[in-house]
Amino acid sequence: MKNPTYIGLPKTMAMVFGTTGLFTALYVIMGTAVPQLPTLLIFCILGLLFLLPAEWFMILRRSKKDYGKYSLASALAGQEKPPIIKTLFYALVLFGFAGIFSLTIQPLEGMLTFTLREKLLSFLPSGFDWNNIEYIKSYPKNILTITCAVYFIFNVFVGPITEEFFFRGYLTAYNEKYGKWTPVLITVIFSLYHFWLPFQNIFRIFVFLPMAYVSYRKKNLYICMASHIFCNLFSTVSFIIAVFN
Repeated sequence: MKNPTYIGLPKTMAMVFGTTGLFTALYVIMGTAVPQLPTLLIFCILGLLFLLPAEWFMILRRSKKDYGKYSLASALAGQEKPPIIKTLFYALVLFGFAGIFSLTIQPLEGMLTFTLREKLLSFLPSGFDWNNIEYIKSYPKNILTITCAVYFIFNVFVGPITEEFFFRGYLTAYNEKYGKWTPVLITVIFSLYHFWLPFQNIFRIFVFLPMAYVSYRKKNLYICMASHIFCNLFSTVSFIIAVFN
């Protein structure tokens, strides 16, 4: 497999923030215009129809350009065959660190950004606050069930798998010229890309930087992918339990 051509940070940021900016604008517009559905369900539907397909499109297009066919080649450039047991071991250890950060960094960031967060949410309908469980519970049970099922599929599997191929695979490989700083830069971009959750950037960087660095050093993006899935599985199941409690 030939070496990838570098795309550089300016183009990387234009690709990432242009895509997520449009997605977030659509989310805000649709979430405001369609109060009959929970904003979380609207978010997941738009993610499945627009955001994640856009990321797959960029991976496949680059593979076609550099390797002659539509494939995952651009996302797997420089990756080694992952040993399953070691991959899961690293992923579980990193998941443990994420748990520690969730008990320390996340509450601290929440306190630091509380006032700004409340001011922003005051301009939006209550549904945009995903911590507002009572808002979610106000919907009929059948809508709640559909919302939680779609959210589980999106947030636990489809989202993390796509994002890891895109960020830890494609964008990392195509910004390799930055050397050991590559996983740091891509992790910061990955965190900032979450326009819809703007007040968790410090926490996300603390959580994903160790994952990204280990994956980069081991040339195994599946370490970060598995860790990402474990983290999202825990948070999603916790959310669903709170909704149906």
